[in-house]
Amino acid sequence: MFETAELGQELCKADYDRDVPALREALLNAQLDLRQSGKFQVIILIGGVDGAGKSETVQILNEWMDPRFIETNALGPSTEEERAHPSMWRFWRSLPPKGKIGMFFGSWYTEPIINRTYGAIKGPALDQALERIVRFEKMLVDEGALILKFWLHLAKDVQKKRLEKLERNSETRWRVTETEWAHFKLYDKFRKVSEQALGLTSTNEAPWIIVEGFDPRYRYFTIGKTILEALRQRLDDGKRKFTLPPAPVLPPAADKFSFASLDFSQSMTKDVYERKIEKYQRKLNLLSRNHKFGNIAAILVFEGSDAAGKGGGVRRVAGALDPRRYRIIPVAAPTEEEKTHPYLWRFWKHIPRNGNFTIFDRSWYGRVLVERVEHFCTDADWMRAYTEINDFEEQLTRGGAVLIKFWLSISKEEQLKRFKEREASGFKHFKITEEDWRNRRKWNKYELAVSDMVNRTSTPIAPWTIVEANNKYHARVKILKEICTRIEAAI
Repeated sequence: MFETAELGQELCKADYDRDVPALREALLNAQLDLRQSGKFQVIILIGGVDGAGKSETVQILNEWMDPRFIETNALGPSTEEERAHPSMWRFWRSLPPKGKIGMFFGSWYTEPIINRTYGAIKGPALDQALERIVRFEKMLVDEGALILKFWLHLAKDVQKKRLEKLERNSETRWRVTETEWAHFKLYDKFRKVSEQALGLTSTNEAPWIIVEGFDPRYRYFTIGKTILEALRQRLDDGKRKFTLPPAPVLPPAADKFSFASLDFSQSMTKDVYERKIEKYQRKLNLLSRNHKFGNIAAILVFEGSDAAGKGGGVRRVAGALDPRRYRIIPVAAPTEEEKTHPYLWRFWKHIPRNGNFTIFDRSWYGRVLVERVEHFCTDADWMRAYTEINDFEEQLTRGGAVLIKFWLSISKEEQLKRFKEREASGFKHFKITEEDWRNRRKWNKYELAVSDMVNRTSTPIAPWTIVEANNKYHARVKILKEICTRIEAAI
């Protein structure tokens, strides 16, 4: 794979000086068009061997374009804060908004390649990591992003000479550390692992461009020209190709969720409720203070029919916790800032660090519920969302989170009763809106969307807990009991 980048390709100074001014002007114009259109973001990855000019290339690109609209991310080893979150958290937080360019010097490829080269992980683990990366990049592309991945390569003898030259110069000696020489000793293994990584992740949506790093002029001009061509083509074409992925396989008929199977007759007296709610609140508080809980995070998702009691359930959970250890995220329509990022970005930024709770009052499932039913997104968007959500939740749980998802369901008759009670109550009147009545008129469509959601996203690592909520006492106790059971098992 790398043989074509070991030919000693060069660009003479005369040609470079002649052609670069026009290239810079065209890049600036394309960047201006990108900002004005605001329809997509550009994600540029600069990877490759040590000494191939990665940092110099990042500097040149910032010099050739307007750096005010480039977000440069030089990502090294994870910080303590980043290690307390799922591994992809720090990359999601760094994604640029639409209309801007995000440059990554060090990316989601760095850790898997280094870990495999040094033997920290085995081949199957690398393959799994690369498969997750492919799905991640496809999701970004489907959300509109233009991804450009450059791998700067040097032959082994050329890399050695390059490192030695940098080390001899007092002004560049700082660039060569023990890490670079340690990597060089494993050059052949790095090359083998890198070839495997690039081969498995060079896709139609996000292909790798291998650039020889021997000559700086050739390197800069080739990368700059490639960025311009890709950016110009996307701006002038203005189209994204949609492919509808197959939805996750449905469970066997006997295991499928159905509203017809729900038992709304379950009840609980006030006396029993008060004893049990105190019992499970006390237990949850003790679990949250267990020293082992410091190694995990709890993410609670509350979805449900309008007036099903999500708010009441959230308050009973929060009442058992130290206010310093939890956050409640009420999810409404996305803000203007959130609309400029991929759909899941606004949820990634609220993922808690280990030892903490985040409670989502509505969540990322809005895409396959309200956005689907109300046609706020395309069919392609909500159909691929099932797989994207399952991938997202797998990353959360692999990162140490306990993900507990509740669907609170009430009968159509009970909902009407509660709506009327809210309209008649002075301090509950704010809870009922015309939107609630409009949603009620689409009851059957929402039931179908919920059934699809539960059946396609209830997985062994993140199952749905269905709560029959006609009786609020029963619902609140069931919620707290399930949270205690899941956290107790995790610690």
